[in-house]
Amino acid sequence: MYLTGCVLQSGFTLACGLAQTPTQLIVFRAFAGVAISFCLPSAVSIITSTFPEGKSRNIAFASMGGGQPIGFSVGLTLGGVFSHTIGWRWGFYIAAIVNSAVFVIAFFGLPKVGVIQKDDIWHRLRTEIDWVGILIGSASLAMLSYSFAYVPFMSSSQSRITFYIHQISLLFANPMLSLISDSSSSIRKPTTLSMLLISLGLIPTFIYWVGRQERLGRPAIIPNSLWRNRIFTTICLGVFMTWGVFNAIESFLTLFFQEVQEITAIQTSVRFLPAPLTGVLANLVMGLVVHKVRADWAVIFGIAMTSIGSLMMCIVQPEWSYWACAFPAVALNPMGAEALFTVSNLVMTSVFPAKTQALAGSVFNTIAQIGKSVGLAASGVIAASVTEKSHWSDKQSPPALMEGYRAAFWYTFAGSIATCILFCWGLRGIGRVGMKRE
Repeated sequence: MYLTGCVLQSGFTLACGLAQTPTQLIVFRAFAGVAISFCLPSAVSIITSTFPEGKSRNIAFASMGGGQPIGFSVGLTLGGVFSHTIGWRWGFYIAAIVNSAVFVIAFFGLPKVGVIQKDDIWHRLRTEIDWVGILIGSASLAMLSYSFAYVPFMSSSQSRITFYIHQISLLFANPMLSLISDSSSSIRKPTTLSMLLISLGLIPTFIYWVGRQERLGRPAIIPNSLWRNRIFTTICLGVFMTWGVFNAIESFLTLFFQEVQEITAIQTSVRFLPAPLTGVLANLVMGLVVHKVRADWAVIFGIAMTSIGSLMMCIVQPEWSYWACAFPAVALNPMGAEALFTVSNLVMTSVFPAKTQALAGSVFNTIAQIGKSVGLAASGVIAASVTEKSHWSDKQSPPALMEGYRAAFWYTFAGSIATCILFCWGLRGIGRVGMKRE
């Protein structure tokens, strides 16, 4: 599964670079998202079956979990460089090359964790997969994704914030931004509203179906019993909020640098260099000490650092030096995601049996991706609405845009604080994770 995901990811990422229309780019990005979903859950199983409990497994999970926020920061930095030098398409070309190299390394380096007889595969596909649940859940997510999809056209009445959110979507490979972010009124468009309502209506249908499957002893794609584990449910809610906050902060930092301080994309990229560096450091520290400290304290500390970074941008003034507020915001932003991803993977391997760990990992990563889209779209709506209602006559001027950006940063700060409160309640009594069992 992991190797298949690597091959598909390389192919569809290359296709993104070769795309000639926005529609092609969106479709190829969608298939690339499917491809990466092959890799993340299977990686949990590979690590669990390869590394014994203790420090080595902790470092392995810390490295895997840290790859996402660090990769986003590196991509955001390099994206600005490529778009103003060799061209944005090279971001996809280089990613495809890297993915191909990862496939080769994985092909020769990954251990085989189990071999299934070919005769058993088709039988298991027929009897062990909840195809109806997959159809209902996929339809709901697809329509919800449509409500958070990139729209390639910008009307004359739209503010520049919407345009630049769309550019971030194109350049940095995040197509699931909001139709709603085009304007605060577009939610009332018939197509958007109907898709959103149908997707929400399918959620209770999905819950009923998987509950029925579970009661009858049949396969359920996401059993309702999974959510009865308080710690797992708390972590999923937390990653939904944390991942949305993390991506919103980095995206609006980009807009702050380029649209308010009016510096170039390359200068903006340089200002993001502290993010991957602090991400690597936080990742290393978490892998080494996670088994020595209470998991809830580690996560809350990381989210608190992200909150401080958000607060810095709430009070920043455009004329201030980079080192006054923007630098701490860039440097502290990855710490919450780093801490949460490491602890979350260790928790899933400790509270669920081996056969459920990959499922828990896939649910966790799916919720993280949805949180990213929702968080960025919601902050975009807030920023656009505040800018439109500002007293500045030129809504595209740096002062007008700054009012909207500041509101978005207050939103991310509030989200981080709410996440801290959630973890204080939901992770109470969790103790330490990642300890070696005798």
